[in-house]
Amino acid sequence: MSKIGRLPVAVPAGVVVETCPDGLKVSGPKGSLTVKIPKGITFSQKENEIVFAQIRKYKEMNSLFGTTRALFSNTVKGVSDGWKKELELVGTGYRAEVVGQDLVLTVGFSHPVKIAAPEGIGIKVEKTTISVEGPDKELVGQIAANIRKVRPPEPYKGKGIKYKDEVIRRKAGKAAKAVTGSAA
Repeated sequence: MSKIGRLPVAVPAGVVVETCPDGLKVSGPKGSLTVKIPKGITFSQKENEIVFAQIRKYKEMNSLFGTTRALFSNTVKGVSDGWKKELELVGTGYRAEVVGQDLVLTVGFSHPVKIAAPEGIGIKVEKTTISVEGPDKELVGQIAANIRKVRPPEPYKGKGIKYKDEVIRRKAGKAAKAVTGSAA
């Protein structure tokens, strides 16, 4: 049995949890999301906590048990506080700007690159920092990964788009050849 799956999930004030046909609908100040609950897992609400349990114990259900609880916990945190990923532009002339719902990147290509923000995701740009915010942890992470994929950081000068806390392993580069003073 999963140690994570047995932990109760605290539901903060302002967050409403409702049952729907295929899972739980969680609504809060940042939006509403639905978490699908697999068939072998049940849940019960006790005051301000949701507790998950397994109907039958077998290998596949053990792996889904902890995952379901973690997904629900991430959803509760997302609709109450929200999720945020920050990226950083490193390079001379690299710029980013928000036009409507689209992020427009100028990162050394012959054309600007547009990335559309889906419904519920907010993108903000301050100088060389790009912030992706929203209630859905998976979607925020995917949009941030798509932005990074446009120009990943290269190992020689470190130029590109990187996560704020990412450490780039640098390579030494080409060593200068030793010039010999032999006359021919």
